[in-house]
Amino acid sequence: MYEDFYGFTARPFQLTPDPAFYFESLTHRKALSYLGYGLAQGEGFVVITGEIGAGKSTLVAHLMATIDPARLTAAQVVTSALNGDEVIHVIAQAFGLMIEGHDKASALAAIEGLLHAEARAGRRCLLVVDEAQNLSIAALEELRMLSNFQLGAQPLLQTLLLGQPEFRELLQTSPELEQLRQRVIAAHHLDAMEADELKPYIEHRLKLVGWTGRPAFDDAVMPELFKASGGVPRKVNQIVSRVLLFGAVEQRDSIDAEVFARVLDELAADTALPLAQPKPVKPAVAALAPAPDALVAAAPSVPIDAVSFAEMKAALAERDAQIAELQQALIELANQVEQQPDAKAMNKKMASLEARLVEQEATVKHTLAMLIEWLESDQKAAA
Repeated sequence: MYEDFYGFTARPFQLTPDPAFYFESLTHRKALSYLGYGLAQGEGFVVITGEIGAGKSTLVAHLMATIDPARLTAAQVVTSALNGDEVIHVIAQAFGLMIEGHDKASALAAIEGLLHAEARAGRRCLLVVDEAQNLSIAALEELRMLSNFQLGAQPLLQTLLLGQPEFRELLQTSPELEQLRQRVIAAHHLDAMEADELKPYIEHRLKLVGWTGRPAFDDAVMPELFKASGGVPRKVNQIVSRVLLFGAVEQRDSIDAEVFARVLDELAADTALPLAQPKPVKPAVAALAPAPDALVAAAPSVPIDAVSFAEMKAALAERDAQIAELQQALIELANQVEQQPDAKAMNKKMASLEARLVEQEATVKHTLAMLIEWLESDQKAAA
């Protein structure tokens, strides 16, 4: 939507990794240097770690886009919680091998055969393992064993491990990974961007989609953006994308501190985004706060606008009715779950209704808080 308003050729701040938008911050430049050194060695393990959203996948996507397939055969896997046997089969599939029988011995033999064939053809093999923090110790040991494959004195497989900070800690401290540690030839931890890198980062991505200065970003926005994002690229993308959407809706040609503050307020109130995830609330409406009538009775001397109060009371009554309806629906669904064999579908419906119930309760809380604040401010004015 906002790309049409501002005349962009694509979305500049999408969350999925795209090597075309790669930005070489200081920490990414260091990471590429370590990667270049590690790949030049042609053996062992290279380890890149970083916080969620730090740009590990974008870095690897950039790396993969520069690889010459005539000289290097690369396979990439994104791991879940795999054990030793499972990781071998996943790696075989990543290299395009179909294993009949699905046994570990056959998979290992097929992988070794492929590595030998590639080496005889003059190509090295690189395995990129993303989300390495999900791997078990046994799976990591299997990766180490794969690094033992050789043709004469030539190593046949090099591995790049990408993981979150907990993987770095595991690799540094686990006694069971001592042999793997000894085969790590280069390692780097991706930090967040520096504060003075945010403006070049944003302008870099905007220029790639045809930005000509519209919208303009006020310099006062950058310190606030750094404070809100911590310099983490994915968080920066998320926030700036919402800023541009807000600017398009409001038809703004410039983004100043006021616009940015309004967007942050929206993000903080948006339960669909991780910037402000709501905590689970038990469906107990009666215990949330006193009823509006009780609040009025507690402050009879406060002058209240009858029309405004009536509107607020009506809105609260409507919310109460919706919550009661949702609670009744949950009760009926719970009874159906006990009677129906398809409990999974019923549980899914219950989860949806519970989410709506939490949202309705949050709205009631917000409305009551506004009412209390309004009454208190009127009371102070009357005093």
